[in-house]
Amino acid sequence: MSKPIISFKNVSKEYTLYKSDQERFKALFFKNKNAKINKALKNVSFDIMPGESVGLIGDNGAGKSTILKLITGVAYPSEGEISVEGKVAALLELTAGFSMEMTGRENIYLKGYILGLTDKEIKAIEERIVEFAELGDYIDQPVRTYSSGMKMRLGFAINVNIDPDVLVIDEALSVGDATFKKKCKNKIADTIKSGVTVLYVSHNAESVRELCTRAIYLKKGQLMFDGPASEALAVYQADKAAKKK
Repeated sequence: MSKPIISFKNVSKEYTLYKSDQERFKALFFKNKNAKINKALKNVSFDIMPGESVGLIGDNGAGKSTILKLITGVAYPSEGEISVEGKVAALLELTAGFSMEMTGRENIYLKGYILGLTDKEIKAIEERIVEFAELGDYIDQPVRTYSSGMKMRLGFAINVNIDPDVLVIDEALSVGDATFKKKCKNKIADTIKSGVTVLYVSHNAESVRELCTRAIYLKKGQLMFDGPASEALAVYQADKAAKKK
């Protein structure tokens, strides 16, 4: 049996909340006894196997984004162990790491280096990224001349074309017009079919059913259900309906 590509063992994550930047600065030198602690994750455990497509569902504040940050290395757990194998591409902050003075093409190389690719590897996918982004002559113009939508197109094109082992997706993305959004959705579906492990955060039940075979339902930082996507969505929706009564 193959080993998990992502493993969470008894993972908890706490954030300290401060009333002001002044309080945050003071906390660097003195312990703040009145600081509020937000427990974003509470003793969460799960394994994801290579090739699985897993949805993360739950209300805002459930802990979904925290899990994505922990997987991508943006944040670290307060307690527990996390293991992530292989190359991770994240469709979260699509424009993170761009240099505004460099051209779009130069930024393909910059992002590639950040993701650990060699010149040869980047060269092999360069034209695929350029073609997917559909930026025309703007690909050789400074990124500071791009609209926000153009930057996001380039960011999406880079992340889905670097042949990752793990693709992390936050549905809360707006990437261009309806035609381009459909193109992005089809690319994600093709990526899943190719055997890439996918984690997908969404509030849209239909898209979770369509893209994911399994779903993890989180509520206030706790794992409530982990199983087939249709069953997880049923538990989540029943929970929401009960709360409204």
